[in-house]
Amino acid sequence: MSAQFEGIGMTSRRTRMRLVQRLRDAGIESDAVLEVIGQVPRHIFLDEALAHRAYEDTSLPIGHGQTLSQPYIVARMTELLLAHAPERVLELGTGSGYQTSVLARLFPHVFSVERIRPLQDRARDRLRQLDIRNVLLKHADGGMGWPDKGPFDGIIVTAAPVEVPRELLDQLADGGVLIAPVGEERQVLVEVIRKGDEFQRRELEPVHFVPLLGGVVR
Repeated sequence: MSAQFEGIGMTSRRTRMRLVQRLRDAGIESDAVLEVIGQVPRHIFLDEALAHRAYEDTSLPIGHGQTLSQPYIVARMTELLLAHAPERVLELGTGSGYQTSVLARLFPHVFSVERIRPLQDRARDRLRQLDIRNVLLKHADGGMGWPDKGPFDGIIVTAAPVEVPRELLDQLADGGVLIAPVGEERQVLVEVIRKGDEFQRRELEPVHFVPLLGGVVR
């Protein structure tokens, strides 16, 4: 570990607690989610040049046109999932692995799909660094989900489709919940709950995510 990262590590506990308080002030209510946000070292999911900004409540670039999501959005989407107490959670868009590591501390089984191989490789290294062992990773088109491992009690999508793909709805267990940003120019955070063959949809708040793209990058 470089001297820069060592310095950040020594001070990050205090800065993480400041971030937790900002999230609480912004309306995040789940003590379990806030505790995990306070535990996960967000700086290790960034390049060293951006690590000093890790505990700002803002999204940050991670390369390949992707971003590390704003902590508020990570906490909000996780809080919505947690309200339904899922055991098997599918994450579409591993990205840096930060959201993945938050999920892994709250849910027994996490399955995460990433279409960009270099991002997935780095995320795998970071999950190992944190000794996280309840996550399975797959390099694939996220819009297709992970049918072989379904159905899932919870699905979280970290990039915005124009509309929720039917393939994902089909992989949602009865009573399960899907949380996703949806839209193009105007995006909104959506909660979808499956009740048998019906899907109850609720629009929550405006958001801004990178678009959900098809295909894979090696």
